[in-house]
Amino acid sequence: MSAPTSEQVIRHLRHANAVAKRAADAGHHPFGAILVAPDHETVLLEQGNLSRVNHAEAALARTAEATYADDYLAGCTLYTTVEPCAMCAGAMYWANIGRLVYGMDERRLLAFTGDNPENPTLDLPCRDLFARGQKEIPVIGPVEAVEAEIAELHWTFWKR
Repeated sequence: MSAPTSEQVIRHLRHANAVAKRAADAGHHPFGAILVAPDHETVLLEQGNLSRVNHAEAALARTAEATYADDYLAGCTLYTTVEPCAMCAGAMYWANIGRLVYGMDERRLLAFTGDNPENPTLDLPCRDLFARGQKEIPVIGPVEAVEAEIAELHWTFWKR
């Protein structure tokens, strides 16, 4: 499976951050995810956060699994603004999405959310979760080129 270029990674993470901003503007937590086809160009799905249990990545993974064949999803990439929690990484794994790219890691998010009961982060890196599985899922992230843009949205949201 070919890897996306740096330009594609940055462009798609910015797209996911625009989805996150729309989610925040709609009163949801500022997380956004998109699913990109194996050509690394075509955006197949986009999803913002819906609730504390309907995170952007998990909701997107469920839609992807219901829409596309497993072998096709194995060539797709999920781009998300923040490193997926255990629930979302698990949903991605079970949906058979082949690659993950995220902009900001979970530990950095914790610096913004603290002990906010709306987002009790789990200290379980997605790479650790994927390492326990039976298939390899390449992970790219955090991506320094867009991390500050993503962090700014979270800083603004969580400090309100």
